[in-house]
Amino acid sequence: MGMSNVMKNELEEQYEKELRLFLLWMKNRGMTSATQRAYLNDARGYLRSIYPKALADTGKIELMLYLSECRESGAGDEARNRKLSSIRSLYKALIELEVLKENPAAAVAKSKQEKNRIPAYLEEDQLREMVELVDGKYRSRNLAILLLMAYAGLRVGEVHRLNATDLGEDGLLRILGKGRKWRLVPLPEPLAELLRQSLSDRREPRQSKEKAFFISQFGRRLSIRRIQSIAEETLHRLAEQLPALRDTKLSCHKLRHSFATMQIRRGTDIRTLQELLGHSSIETTQIYTHVDNKQMKRAMDQIAGLIPAIS
Repeated sequence: MGMSNVMKNELEEQYEKELRLFLLWMKNRGMTSATQRAYLNDARGYLRSIYPKALADTGKIELMLYLSECRESGAGDEARNRKLSSIRSLYKALIELEVLKENPAAAVAKSKQEKNRIPAYLEEDQLREMVELVDGKYRSRNLAILLLMAYAGLRVGEVHRLNATDLGEDGLLRILGKGRKWRLVPLPEPLAELLRQSLSDRREPRQSKEKAFFISQFGRRLSIRRIQSIAEETLHRLAEQLPALRDTKLSCHKLRHSFATMQIRRGTDIRTLQELLGHSSIETTQIYTHVDNKQMKRAMDQIAGLIPAIS
């Protein structure tokens, strides 16, 4: 769905007020700049499909037409639901700001996604091998980054946002998660110790007011992209050593999945895991309850002795 610059300018002109108010609404909500960009992109896609109609003259039909066009262009359930969610937010913003009266997107159902799709993760012995591969000038920094994702379940953005003051002397880590929600995670002592080591090895920031926990070689807060590439480079080296991982799409999010999987295997209850991962909905956490058939087998074996003898 390419778009000429002329069309782009006309679109921005036609819906300038709506897009400006949508951005204002998102900023007031405390949404991250990445979320704002993604929502605006989705909103523009929809506005492009209804151009030159006014938003007030659109309804469920226009929205269904747009979503079916997206489907024909190859968008799967996840992408369709994300677009629908962005468009719902656009209407919701304009209703709250008293520009529109109705939200046609609220009446459009999300696509049923494949439930309980098991996320890819690394086994515990594979994680141990990964740790062995981390070396070089920034070893303690890079180790701390990888281990925070694999053994404390942090997201990339959370690692990026960490400040030096977020680690308490007692090993409690303050994490600024999605939706600007804070959570406290009590780090296991070996991980807290590694973080302290990383702080003492931390290079001097270029500006004295820089509070970032992880500093780049240029003395600035380490970017999300660089954190991702540190993980990807290490995981790529790991896959070269372990044939079992050759066909697995490895990314730093897999490290967070590995943490969740280890917790479930050790019997951590789902509410506690939800808090540790910073999930706003327990449904998101439930995908991890399906990662281990051994647990199901163990649970059923416990029942075996309770079945009355049948003659």
